[in-house]
Amino acid sequence: MEQPFNSSPKPTLGIEWEVALVDPITRDLAPCADAVIARVNEAHPEIHLEKEFLKNTVEIVTGVHSNVPDAVAELRNGLSAVIEAAKQERVRVWASGSHPFSDWRTQPVSDKEIYKEIIERTQYWGRQMLIWGIHVHVGISDAERVWPIINALMTHYPHLLVLSASSPAWNGLDTGYASNRTMLYQQLPTAGAPFGFVDWAQWSEYMSDQAISGVINHTGAMHFDIRPAGKWGTIEVRVADATSTLRELSAVVALTHCLVVYYDRLIDRGEKLPSLQPWHIAENKWRAARYGLDAEIIVSRQTDEVLVKDDLIRMAGLLTPLARELGCEKEIAYIPSLIERGAAYQRQRELYESTGSWKAVVDATCDEVESLQ
Repeated sequence: MEQPFNSSPKPTLGIEWEVALVDPITRDLAPCADAVIARVNEAHPEIHLEKEFLKNTVEIVTGVHSNVPDAVAELRNGLSAVIEAAKQERVRVWASGSHPFSDWRTQPVSDKEIYKEIIERTQYWGRQMLIWGIHVHVGISDAERVWPIINALMTHYPHLLVLSASSPAWNGLDTGYASNRTMLYQQLPTAGAPFGFVDWAQWSEYMSDQAISGVINHTGAMHFDIRPAGKWGTIEVRVADATSTLRELSAVVALTHCLVVYYDRLIDRGEKLPSLQPWHIAENKWRAARYGLDAEIIVSRQTDEVLVKDDLIRMAGLLTPLARELGCEKEIAYIPSLIERGAAYQRQRELYESTGSWKAVVDATCDEVESLQ
């Protein structure tokens, strides 16, 4: 049975940003999302918040927008309300790809039945998911465009990840990775890179197989790094770690929006979209998670390699005219300065090395979130 896809006539934009709550004294995760969400719902019913997998997590969800600045403005408004409600609950708001020392065994899962199903199925590996990310939806006009564009986006997996990489630590240890979240999340049986589907018919066949075999009954959906969201008529990009600053988030969202529209227009012109061999995709994903901005990535089927930070600057220049048209020229222009400043994983690691304290890292990250910048 063909999967439904409610086509979007324009490349609209929506964002989901997962943030967490921490105890200001212990700096450990605080499972009080229900209370914070309830306070925001009462004071600001127009703000869309969702409960997430863990009771320490609040997901801030935007409506449908035509450009990045408007979507980010809605996120800023939602974050401000969450910060205020968190203060009333005597906790702080924090955002990164994973917490540096919290013990996953002490963190309760939300009451949603689907989350209980996931834990029942995945057991040890599923219970470890103390991870947070950013999901970006971009509207697509036709289902047949979805998989060519997703496969093209997968060639830019490192670019989308390294700008947001913010999870160098786990269980009190420096993992040596820029994004330990990336490595953790792919443990789940329905997560990771998609299988390189060539068209909508193949995707529909795959989803039918998953329904017949009972996989979707247990998980609710496929949790690929980039996937179709047929209900909304979008491609959903789930590559990025949760960022601690709106500036970093804005750059990731702008890059995502521009890339989707860029490849959509290449289809209009009858041009072939880029792709890489699955083994190059897997290698690039690992290199980006391991080395972050210092990763050397594969950029062609002939195995040509470049530094990802150099290629990001090249792409920012290439996409600037389109970004101007889409209203996110300022956000695309953030990319070189973010590279120069250093990604969140670099800031966290440097602070830990100078203080010897992951608690200091949590404090600094909360400060960044609460600055609303």
